[in-house]
Amino acid sequence: MLTLQVIGRELQGEVVLLTLAHADGIDLPTFSAGAHIDLHLAEDLVRPYSLCGDPKDRQHYQLGILKENQSQGGSLAAHALNVGDRIQVSDPRNLFALEASAGHSLLIGGGIGITPMLAMAAELHAAGRSFSLHYCARSRDGAAFISLLEQAPYADRVQLHFSDSQRLNLTAVLTDVPANTHVYTCGPVRLMDAVTEQAAALGYRPEQVHQECFSAEVETGGAAFEVFAATSGITVQVLENQTIVEALAQAGLKVCVSCKQGICGSCLTDVLEGEPDHRDSYLTDEEKADGDQILLCCSRAKSARLVIDL
Repeated sequence: MLTLQVIGRELQGEVVLLTLAHADGIDLPTFSAGAHIDLHLAEDLVRPYSLCGDPKDRQHYQLGILKENQSQGGSLAAHALNVGDRIQVSDPRNLFALEASAGHSLLIGGGIGITPMLAMAAELHAAGRSFSLHYCARSRDGAAFISLLEQAPYADRVQLHFSDSQRLNLTAVLTDVPANTHVYTCGPVRLMDAVTEQAAALGYRPEQVHQECFSAEVETGGAAFEVFAATSGITVQVLENQTIVEALAQAGLKVCVSCKQGICGSCLTDVLEGEPDHRDSYLTDEEKADGDQILLCCSRAKSARLVIDL
């Protein structure tokens, strides 16, 4: 865990750009493009945000955070941060890394989903690798990072798409690409679904298409079941409309959670016995089939009892 200080705050429409640094000016842990950090905004209020700065910069972390209309407290708390405030953050974790073997990287960011793409573009440009970046937003006036992209050293590889003027033509973008292209997309679910579906229709292999979700609709309800936390020696009944995290908390066993939507992996736990009912967007299909891990914030059990390593 790091304690960092807000040394920069810039509002771009509904997005706040926060710059964090160590108060003593020491180097921060390294990160690669696509990584995120967890902000500990208050007790029991931890949220993951993508790092959008240049990975070569060891002095600063930069985050672009959208003020969500349906915020559960995270984005509002982040927008309330001011220069001089101190905040605890996790070390960077990367669940959305670039593929080193890609012949070309096609970056497609929608809305606030542009944030990890900024770090990706900086890393790819510095390495002299082939890439192109497409940024989709409702309008130019409401879009963040426009000036940064237009002044970037890779500006000639950037194309802007606005709903009120020039929309993204996915078929054209996905067709006119070099061999062994890998696609990275982040943003609204409808955009990511469209990219995934169109790429599949055009013959892209599943491993060539990568996406990162900021939010996901997940159904956490279902039949009641029993969970035994083997290390702690605690047994709980998880009720129909209760998550494993909530049941354990009532028994005095607190689990570290961040997104609460099965996206970030912070509550990933080993399964020792029983069959999980996976509801998350974090584990791969192969990992889900193995049945030896579970996201406690949203997933349930197909068996009457689960034994977990907690």
